[in-house]
Amino acid sequence: MLQTVDMLLKANDAVARTAASNPQGAAEVLMQCQEAAIVLGTHLEEMDGQYASLVQILEDYCENIYQINENLPDENLCRKVSKKIQKQLTKLYSGIKYDMPEDRKEVVFLPYKASMWDSLESVWEAADADENTDAYVIPIPYFDKNPDGSFKEEHYEGDLYPKNVPITRYDTYDLETRRPDVIYIHNPYDECNHVTSVHPYFYSKNLRKFTDKLVYIPYFVLPEIEPDDQEAVDNMKHFCFMPGTIYADQVIVQSEKMRTIYIDEYRKAAKEMDLLYEHVDRSFLEKKFLGLGSPKLDKVSNTKKENLEIPAEWLKVITRPDGSWKKIVFYNTSVSALLHHDEKMLRKMESVFEMFKKNQEEVALLWRPHPLIQATIESMRPRLWKEYKALVEKYRQEGFGIYDDSADMDRAVVVSDAYYGDRSSVVQLYARIKKPVMMQDVGDR
Repeated sequence: MLQTVDMLLKANDAVARTAASNPQGAAEVLMQCQEAAIVLGTHLEEMDGQYASLVQILEDYCENIYQINENLPDENLCRKVSKKIQKQLTKLYSGIKYDMPEDRKEVVFLPYKASMWDSLESVWEAADADENTDAYVIPIPYFDKNPDGSFKEEHYEGDLYPKNVPITRYDTYDLETRRPDVIYIHNPYDECNHVTSVHPYFYSKNLRKFTDKLVYIPYFVLPEIEPDDQEAVDNMKHFCFMPGTIYADQVIVQSEKMRTIYIDEYRKAAKEMDLLYEHVDRSFLEKKFLGLGSPKLDKVSNTKKENLEIPAEWLKVITRPDGSWKKIVFYNTSVSALLHHDEKMLRKMESVFEMFKKNQEEVALLWRPHPLIQATIESMRPRLWKEYKALVEKYRQEGFGIYDDSADMDRAVVVSDAYYGDRSSVVQLYARIKKPVMMQDVGDR
């Protein structure tokens, strides 16, 4: 609104100087000014009638525009009315600036998988608690991919989020029209993921058109490594130069050490691709990348065991006849381990299940496979899908353990007593809450 009034002031000054010499041009400018004033007045009228005095100024201003337009050849009269307009618009500017509340901030969160919501949740909670911020959680659709990279079925998980999170449908919120102040994403891949893809409309390179601040927060937590440990850095550096890190205005990572790694590896990758300017400017990248921590760690630290709602089918597995609980082991199977070991991984899983089945009176197994395993196998190892599916069905039918494919991973982490399985970002969550971790050796049957 202030920009509009400032534009009207400049137009008024131009008309006063050129009305006599270029009446046709002045008339066109006056018509545009009147249209802008009507739009501004309509907006003010819609604000519960509390700014009627400002609307009146605009009505008087439109009357003076009419007077100038009718008397363009009369230079003296135009200058006289122009002075009145200047006083009106100056008063309007002051009224908007000092009598109206500051602009509310509109912030949008665009998760795609409900199980990854914890990577944004604490940021949303802070935005939602701010009385001057309107925060919208808008789960977006995503697709599994065929082996050739084409899209398969579409998924939408808007009904899987916690009850306290109000959900807005993606097809009812027009990003281009609303243009939120900030957009948060946790998916960095755009078209670069071989297994899944969010809808192309929500690729980071497109989202940046609809906001002044696109923020990417990784959905994962990586093991903490030293920036000078290049061998360890090489194993994770691909995360540093993805579409999400390239197109985001800000990238929030889990620590200052990780921030240093992201900046260093981003610059190296940018130079290899002959990118210039902000892509290789360290001072710019130091503002772009922030090591503020991961919301995933906030979530698991703040989730208390006594506040959890434990499903009845879980309690049947967990509870002993005397009412006490067995020890619970979180068993995690990852996408990368399955891709690397193929059938050998399936044999390892079978042996793990058999061991826990024999010891089910004392220990309860809580198996939580990576949420993208099915999509990954079907896309990249389709020959394994039938056998993997049979393995899942057998495990669930035998009933000695828990099968957790829910969106709430933190419940499984907090309720369990220890971690066993593949290398994963989940290990970092166990380290945060100081629970035992044992890594799975697929070569050990």
